[in-house]
Amino acid sequence: MPAAAVSPLQPAATSHPQPQALRAVSDSPQAGGERVVASPLARRIAGQQGVDLATVTGSGPNGRIVKADVEAAVTAPRSAPAPAATPTAVAPAAAETAPAAVPAPTPAAAPAFAPPFSDIPHSVAKLGNVRKVIARRLTEAKQTVPHFYLTSDIRLDALLKLRGELNTALAARQIKLSVNDMLIKALAVALRLVPKANVSFIGDSLVSYDRADISVAVAAPSGLITPIVVGADLKPMSVIATEMKALADKARDGKLAPHEYQGGTASLSNLGMYGIKQFDAVINPPQGMILAVGAGEKRPFVIDDALGIATVMSATGSFDHRAIDGADGAELMKALREVIESPLALVA
Repeated sequence: MPAAAVSPLQPAATSHPQPQALRAVSDSPQAGGERVVASPLARRIAGQQGVDLATVTGSGPNGRIVKADVEAAVTAPRSAPAPAATPTAVAPAAAETAPAAVPAPTPAAAPAFAPPFSDIPHSVAKLGNVRKVIARRLTEAKQTVPHFYLTSDIRLDALLKLRGELNTALAARQIKLSVNDMLIKALAVALRLVPKANVSFIGDSLVSYDRADISVAVAAPSGLITPIVVGADLKPMSVIATEMKALADKARDGKLAPHEYQGGTASLSNLGMYGIKQFDAVINPPQGMILAVGAGEKRPFVIDDALGIATVMSATGSFDHRAIDGADGAELMKALREVIESPLALVA
């Protein structure tokens, strides 16, 4: 080893006690006035490793320090720094008062509820069963379902014109179509046009549906719930409007039967009435997709190769990538846009 190198197993040469100095340390009195008694081998190892024999307890006859005692001192955890270059006798009292290594305390279990700032006025309410189910299912969805999102800007002018005409015709029957009723029908038709998106991933199987049952998100006092319009692809929009009104009323009153909200092949969530422009919804497993709809608003839009003003809605599909490929999701969004922008297909 070069002279300038220092072995990682021992301190630099300047911190080694010389034999004469080591002897002075070894012969220094302990607390009882006795001399340190150590074997020559123990002294030599102590000098090599920088161990102060005055801090070592001997296990040999009459307390004699032997090789094993020094080796044990070398491997034991140190709570104080190594001795200085010029060794001095260590006072027994100092050795006794040296702080011992204290293990880190085990963190206490967090309380069930701890307000971040207890001095802020607040109230605490236990979660109801519906909110617990919502929390569990949405957490599982985001943790286990690989979402991907596709957004499309869709012109609503033709749809709004058709809605006005249909509502005029339905007024005598006291039926009034909402934009949401027409979007339920449009999503159902698009799913039937692109059956690869009307699927569920369940275990190691891919389930393809021959009917489009649309779960519609409704904000109820107990929490979000999704009543289902069964066979929306086959029903007239007037029937969808009537059923949806009855289901929404039952949802807000907490009177939905399990078969009225459990199931569905895809979901629709509309926040346009709140002025929300665009958002990404969480998939409702085991369904393969959910459509999130924003508000229709006047925007600059290219119409017949010319810039004009149109009523435009941003719609975002959230897709389960285990069941639906990106191209299939894009094909569904394209079909949805075409159906909405040419809405006579909804009444054909």
